[in-house]
Amino acid sequence: MTLFPKFLWFKTLEYGWHDDLLKFLQHGLPKIVLALVIALILQQVVSFFVKRMAKRADRLAGNPQRAAQIRTAAGIIRATSYALLAFYVFIQVLDAVGFPLGPFIASAGVIGLGISFGAQSIFKDMLTGIFILVEDQYNIGDVVKIAGLQGQVENLTLRCTTLRDGDGTLYIVPNSQIATVSNLSRDFSVATLTVSVDTEVNPDRVVTLLTKLATDLKADEAFNNVIIAEPQVLGVDKITGHEALYPINLRVRANQRDGVLRELRRRVLVAFDKEDIPFGTPNSTILLQKPDPTATPGTASVLPS
Repeated sequence: MTLFPKFLWFKTLEYGWHDDLLKFLQHGLPKIVLALVIALILQQVVSFFVKRMAKRADRLAGNPQRAAQIRTAAGIIRATSYALLAFYVFIQVLDAVGFPLGPFIASAGVIGLGISFGAQSIFKDMLTGIFILVEDQYNIGDVVKIAGLQGQVENLTLRCTTLRDGDGTLYIVPNSQIATVSNLSRDFSVATLTVSVDTEVNPDRVVTLLTKLATDLKADEAFNNVIIAEPQVLGVDKITGHEALYPINLRVRANQRDGVLRELRRRVLVAFDKEDIPFGTPNSTILLQKPDPTATPGTASVLPS
């Protein structure tokens, strides 16, 4: 009498497991396969449009800002679409295995409400990311200075911005940490070279020489398309000791300052050496000479200038 209920329980378990497996194979598995097929098709559609956008950005060589906007939008579309597709497949799998979605959605809402209080920075990240995109503050490929860091934007999502600096270090900055944006790639840059010259040199001669050097640099075939405005030599900007400062301003294309300044420095060094123009020293130098014991008393000792 005591073994019969146990035997009946095992029979019920066996038939129940068999029925559940048969029901899953008939209804649940086709749902999962269909969800995966739909997700794969939509993923291919998203990938197709993202690649088309990337090719269009590559063709916009004359409009780098527009190309950067398209690359940024493509990255956002790809990341958001893949997240939605993954969530869709997850929901379909839960439904296929018989998991009740009603309590799950209700509990997810309660859990999400609790998480929202502890993860407000995530919401701030996404809200700031939306404003960055809408206001077009920067795009992928721009050189920016944000959160005390400077580098080239390699990736931009609604949650964070990825920067790569000059030595290859990769920075991942949450968008909520961005209070001020300095975009070094927008429209143009100003390359400024301050030349220090000895105060004994005629300033008109220095200004004429520096103007000629900057003008010749702009006329050079290698820099003709980089320098987009006439150079400006502003004259004597400051005098300190035996040093007079002459700033040279060159308006160049975005992110093109370094090469222009290197070449201009080289030409200044060569020209000053050829024209025998000394560079300035910011401090005066006083030479002290010991008295000559063989000199006749009362005679002045002349110091070399």
